[in-house]
Amino acid sequence: MIVGVPKEIKQSEYRVSLTPAGVTVLVSAGHKVIIESGAGSGSGFEDTDYTREGAEMVTTAAEVWSRAEMIMKVKEPLAEEFVYFREGLLLFTYLHLAAAPDLTKALVEKGVTGIAYETIQLGNGSLPLLTPMSEVAGRMSVQVGAQFLEAFNGGRGVLLGGVPGVPPAEVVIIGGGIVGTNAAKIALGMGAHVVILERSADRMRYLDDIFGGRVRTLMSNPYHIAEAVAKADLLIGAVLIPGARAPHLVTEQMVQGMKRGAVIVDVAVDQGGSIATVDRPTTHKDPIYVKHGVVHYAVANIPGAVPRTSTFALTNVTITYALELANKGMEAVRHSIPLQKGVNTHAGNVTYEPVAAAANLPYVPLEKWMDSVPYERLSD
Repeated sequence: MIVGVPKEIKQSEYRVSLTPAGVTVLVSAGHKVIIESGAGSGSGFEDTDYTREGAEMVTTAAEVWSRAEMIMKVKEPLAEEFVYFREGLLLFTYLHLAAAPDLTKALVEKGVTGIAYETIQLGNGSLPLLTPMSEVAGRMSVQVGAQFLEAFNGGRGVLLGGVPGVPPAEVVIIGGGIVGTNAAKIALGMGAHVVILERSADRMRYLDDIFGGRVRTLMSNPYHIAEAVAKADLLIGAVLIPGARAPHLVTEQMVQGMKRGAVIVDVAVDQGGSIATVDRPTTHKDPIYVKHGVVHYAVANIPGAVPRTSTFALTNVTITYALELANKGMEAVRHSIPLQKGVNTHAGNVTYEPVAAAANLPYVPLEKWMDSVPYERLSD
């Protein structure tokens, strides 16, 4: 198979979907890898790093898209990339389609098979391709929150860890999953007082165990959320429903009741945001806006700020699935339940139910396609 890696064009996105080591894996298995020149420079990889491992470098994104049978990206395609879509193309990337109806419609209209990193799911419910970026985003959320709490950045002028005789900042994290757990690790390490709101009692027991009682856990419900948000210096939205829009758990009224100069970091912004006043994504170049006197940080690609770390972490988990797809094409999907959960669009249909609901399009289960296509044709 010909695997293509175009340069990311999202503003301030310096990650790349494949490291030179990833190229080695694919080329050693007999596949061809073509990469747009400069695609890896933001993550510290030169073109020669890729050519030494057997990749072919090309000068334009158009050539990558037109020649490749499978495109590997980091972020979802932007509108200017829709022109490259074609029937039968396999797109393997973060898609977050529940918050991107125009992209969903373009993939369906062109017959692109869109396999989303973020919805590939193991039998235990974990999301192996989302986990490393959630780890990065969770840790980064506290770093950037601490930065924007500084007065000259518009914040309250509060030091996260306080000093002797002065209490630390109150960090409130909504969601105790991967993002929330990693945010808590950094916040505790910086000396903050940490509250995590979580709807699973079992998860709260786990959090209590791993943090040795150093965090306060609360059942996530409107009463407790309102109470905690009112006290927060830094509020982190860490809620995820795989493949679906994030629910608005923090209302505008709750935000209006926050301290002036408090900071909100909504990690779920690429899924629509879990905080009602996060009404638009921001960028690394223009990361914040102020609403109701509260600083809102709503960057949709937080891990892009540390691209080298993020790129290595991403390739570590994507390469196994990429190799399966390169070896067997759609036949790999038939034999892999995790990959089946990753298929969001195929053959002109939306095959992931939450995405269909968000885009107001018909939902066609992937099983219908698998039942209708003879086994021997799956690798065509």
